[in-house]
Amino acid sequence: MKTTDFIENWLKENLSTKRYSHSIGCANCAKKLAKMYSQDENKAYLAGLVHDLAKNLGDDKLYDIIVNKIKTGYSNHELKNPKTYHAIAGAYLAKKIFEIEDKEIISAIRNHTIGKVDMTTFDKIIFLADKIEPNERDEKYSKKIFKILEKNKGTIGLDIAILKCTKETIKSLIKRQLYICPETINVYNNLITSVGYLFKDND
Repeated sequence: MKTTDFIENWLKENLSTKRYSHSIGCANCAKKLAKMYSQDENKAYLAGLVHDLAKNLGDDKLYDIIVNKIKTGYSNHELKNPKTYHAIAGAYLAKKIFEIEDKEIISAIRNHTIGKVDMTTFDKIIFLADKIEPNERDEKYSKKIFKILEKNKGTIGLDIAILKCTKETIKSLIKRQLYICPETINVYNNLITSVGYLFKDND
């Protein structure tokens, strides 16, 4: 695997200033969440750091990588909204550019945008860190999510927090008239069934 210095320099050169700031924020937030949930903090930091490595490559290039190089492991639904492309391509490019072979990190990159049913604790940490990191995300929203985590101990807190994030994502996609992947609906349905009774919309 490439060194952290190499990875950070590559990200600085290939991401916008705002996206790089977001990546650093996500890395630090992921490390904090990893400590809370007894996961590998250094691995979480790295996953948070690289999760958006493909974000600024452009939709056409990302589509070409997905269709002509990756070819499998994604649904046609994911190709209907370009905002999902970078997660699919990012998991592939993390191996090619940074020589990252750790399956947990690759899975977290792959699933950080729309998630999936039955994510691992590590997947959930990176998914959530992406939504609540302190550098570029809304501070009030982040505080609400951390209150959920503090109020609901254990990984059930992660599930309730992700349920809230997924609900907000769906509302945002509807507002912007963008395609909603069935995978996102599946995540919502799975969580509303399992932890919905603990979820309050005003949390």
